[in-house]
Amino acid sequence: MANQKRIPKRNHPSNRSSAHFDVEDFLKTLLIKAKAVEVPEKKNIFVQGDAAEAVFYVRQGRVKLSVTSDQGKAAIIGVLNDSCFFGEGCLAGQALRMMTATAITDCAFLQIDKSGMIRALHEHHDFSEFFIAYVLSRNIRYEADLVDQLFNSSEKRLARVLLLLSRYGKEGQPERIPKISHETLAQMVGTTRPHINRFMNKFRKLGFIHYNGGLEIHNSLVDMTLHD
Repeated sequence: MANQKRIPKRNHPSNRSSAHFDVEDFLKTLLIKAKAVEVPEKKNIFVQGDAAEAVFYVRQGRVKLSVTSDQGKAAIIGVLNDSCFFGEGCLAGQALRMMTATAITDCAFLQIDKSGMIRALHEHHDFSEFFIAYVLSRNIRYEADLVDQLFNSSEKRLARVLLLLSRYGKEGQPERIPKISHETLAQMVGTTRPHINRFMNKFRKLGFIHYNGGLEIHNSLVDMTLHD
């Protein structure tokens, strides 16, 4: 394992009522039940069908969650940033991973053993409240994703994905999006790569996005998503 990097402490932005609760410091107190793990860009953290035996907390980086059908068709169902949990299906009896988790960037995690996570949730009410609020917030996001997929055009879906990736509206100014392929965006939006190429060129020409050592999103893209 590579030398551990100094990782900034963060609280999940959606859990404003628990801003005092430092989840990363708490997880470190689980001792042998939580261990630091680093995964380089483009490497899998776990693969669909693997045994589900731990929960992961993203200390730094971005993670792609994808599912592959029996026919080999792949779909991206989510992209997670730092301060997010994933793999928690094991807590609800999931024996095998239902998806593949892949590092989009170099990532640092805390890997929490299933039994240690269950014990922590039972014994520490502040942590269980934090975790429940996190899961509920993410479920609301997934519901919004489903509505977006069912009722909005692929162009609007792309705009929403870009805003979510840049965390627009979460912490003031949007963040620069690290390099992400149009193929990945196509899988997230549910359309083809040529369509993504066309939409991205259109967004750039309209000034909604620009490239400057990464992809930067202008706040005018919000208006585009609201326009009928």
